[in-house]
Amino acid sequence: MKALIVFNRNPYDGTDVTWNGLRLADQLLHAGVGVNIFLMNDSVDLARDAATPPEGYFDLGKMLKELIEKDVPVKVCGTCKVRCGIHKGKPYFEGAKEAKMTELAEWIKEADNVITF
Repeated sequence: MKALIVFNRNPYDGTDVTWNGLRLADQLLHAGVGVNIFLMNDSVDLARDAATPPEGYFDLGKMLKELIEKDVPVKVCGTCKVRCGIHKGKPYFEGAKEAKMTELAEWIKEADNVITF
């Protein structure tokens, strides 16, 4: 079984939406489900070292890096890199691969479940 989780929101938007999505990804792995993660729109900041958590927030970038260390593929919208997020144009950290919409379409085609946050 394979799940695709697509993130769209600014990771530090004052809610726990992204945090909950990352927690779900980890729990799916523990349940034996394969997980792919695609970041687009303002969620691209999640894969940038330039994005640091405000005081009192979980380090969501660290959580994403831990998923990458568990061999979860993470792809980040290349177009969004220059258009979206507070840290527009900043590079993605190691393990997060820049991708195009065609790669997202392939992941959707291969997934048993697609979840968006």
